[in-house]
Amino acid sequence: SEVNLQKKITWRTSPPSATSRMDVSFLRSVPAALMAAEMVLGLLHWALIAGASYWRVSAYGWVMFVAVALWILTALLFLVLLFSVPQRLSAVPWTMTVMMYNGVAALLYLTAFLTNAATVRQFQGSFHGQIGAAAFFGAALTLLYGAGAYLSYLDWRADGGNAATSTVPT
Repeated sequence: SEVNLQKKITWRTSPPSATSRMDVSFLRSVPAALMAAEMVLGLLHWALIAGASYWRVSAYGWVMFVAVALWILTALLFLVLLFSVPQRLSAVPWTMTVMMYNGVAALLYLTAFLTNAATVRQFQGSFHGQIGAAAFFGAALTLLYGAGAYLSYLDWRADGGNAATSTVPT
């Protein structure tokens, strides 16, 4: 009873710190750097598209969907890995999950990039350069997600290619 009282007093005077749950080593990893670059370039990509009159060309609905959805999902995955959720949810095959996410994201961005690049000529005036820049960022993001998929594949293979294991990508 005295021990429980001591725990309550300790907790009330010094609440658990959120930083103690952060995986600081993840921040120094190559996958974290790739994800940070994906988030920055992804934000630039969809901001360039949103700033143009993209609704004039119906194909840009797809490009905008891919850009915004993957930007949000990448930010969420980054937070999941940063706050060590994989260590708490060991039932999820995280290495394979991250590999599949990056692979699907690379394919989706490839389709968005091709759609974007194929329709740049339909924009005249000031939006022409803006849509062209968006196509460039779409290509860069396709390569970044592809690199993330390759690194995730290497982690998965190093893990034995077993979907049932619970190791976390590094």
